Amino acid sequence: MFSDNKKGRDQGNVTDFSRNQNKISEGTKIVGDIISEGGFRIEGTIEGTFKTTGKVVVGTSGFINGTLECSDADFEGKFSGTLIVSNTLSLKPTAHIEGEVTVGKLAVEPGANFNASCSMKGGVKSLSKPSEQKTGQAQPAGQGQGKSA
Repeated sequence: MFSDNKKGRDQGNVTDFSRNQNKISEGTKIVGDIISEGGFRIEGTIEGTFKTTGKVVVGTSGFINGTLECSDADFEGKFSGTLIVSNTLSLKPTAHIEGEVTVGKLAVEPGANFNASCSMKGGVKSLSKPSEQKTGQAQPAGQGQGKSA
């Protein structure tokens, strides 16, 4: 009736930080470096370097001035500095972003302010002609397929 199943017990030692949600409330100001493995909701102000492997949500009263590195970010508030998002950066209509941005994917809703130099990393799609994509080489003029007049 009662089995001695140890599968569930062995996994109890591993902490899943991605489920943890840290909150910096409105009226709170942090100056310095923050390093975490959990997600954050920011309604206050952060000045400095902020690194997390989790998701960062910046509310309408939130402001980050400095460097932010994270996996995903949703902005309703303000940011100024260097922003590095490995996956998706989502900008809501009240967002205001200034500085240098590196993202995997970018979603900007109408009304968002995005005054930044932006580079997207990941797969680069080729902008070559269809005939170049099939053979990998461009065909000289007059040697293409079909009849010419």
